[in-house]
Amino acid sequence: MPPKTRVSAKRRRPAVAETAAQHSVVIGLNAVIVTVKNETPFVLIVRRRDAEGADGLPFGPFDPDLHRTLESGLKAWVEEQTYLDLGYVEQLYTFGDRGRRDTGTPGDSRIISVGYLALTRGARPLPAPDNVWHGWYQYFPWEDWRGHKPSSIDESIVPAIRQWANEAGGAGKQERWDRARLCFGLEGVEWDEEKVLERYELLYSAGLVEEAARDRGLERRVEVSLGETMASDHRRILATAMGRLRGKLKYRPVVFELMAPTFTLLQLQRTVEAISGIRLHKQNFRRLVERGGLVEGTGKRTASGGGRPAEEFRFLREAIGDRPAPGFRVRVRGARRG
Repeated sequence: MPPKTRVSAKRRRPAVAETAAQHSVVIGLNAVIVTVKNETPFVLIVRRRDAEGADGLPFGPFDPDLHRTLESGLKAWVEEQTYLDLGYVEQLYTFGDRGRRDTGTPGDSRIISVGYLALTRGARPLPAPDNVWHGWYQYFPWEDWRGHKPSSIDESIVPAIRQWANEAGGAGKQERWDRARLCFGLEGVEWDEEKVLERYELLYSAGLVEEAARDRGLERRVEVSLGETMASDHRRILATAMGRLRGKLKYRPVVFELMAPTFTLLQLQRTVEAISGIRLHKQNFRRLVERGGLVEGTGKRTASGGGRPAEEFRFLREAIGDRPAPGFRVRVRGARRG
């Protein structure tokens, strides 16, 4: 048997260079900027004026000549465009699926976008008219269980998913239905508030959201709108951020990045509930806060809701220096079964 011929690096380089020249790659940064106001989680949205007209997340280019790191690039253009001072910033995921579209890039470019989750205090007015704060449950109405189980789950989603599962037949039918049970907490499975992305991707696979119909050129499978559509894969990016933040609440004190310098324990609880989309047991929540040792009373009281004045607290940021920082792993009320 003749020996294998090794291809030298010199012989490989022209092919690599030729491929790079033929395919333009744009590296961009998508920001999911979240704040909470009046017990509503808001995300910063860019209103698009193109033919598609769908809402989009803020998107900016990464310039290696100007930006030392991806995160510094993100903070630079966000501050320049919105005048927002971002607190907590975390990288989510790199999105590079073929067919991604964003404004301001050549039509034949492959867009590689690094998604970030960023938290800021207060939904302050934005200087750019195309930038607006929009409640994130407008895009994911089935994720808000604070009042009751969303009616769209039983009335629209479950029947449509069951039909989609039946279309597969055989083992595929059971696989699809098992996926639905785990995602939407059906047939005795507990609702898991962190599975935001898994639920959206299931709805996309079943062709139940506008993006699936748009991307595949199909008709939508349900009459009822399942949330507002977004440009490109931005609703998928937002779902990734929502699930990440909901999970992070349980083991890191990131919620304080959304709070005012002083707050009541009820305001703190309502903020956690707004993000997680579920109601929490009041006494259990307060015991958890006290055990965590992350807040201290200010000695002041504030009147709220016409009731008795409530004690104000502040976050002890200096207390998390040497020890694991707890989150809010509390028992869920009202979102047990589907």
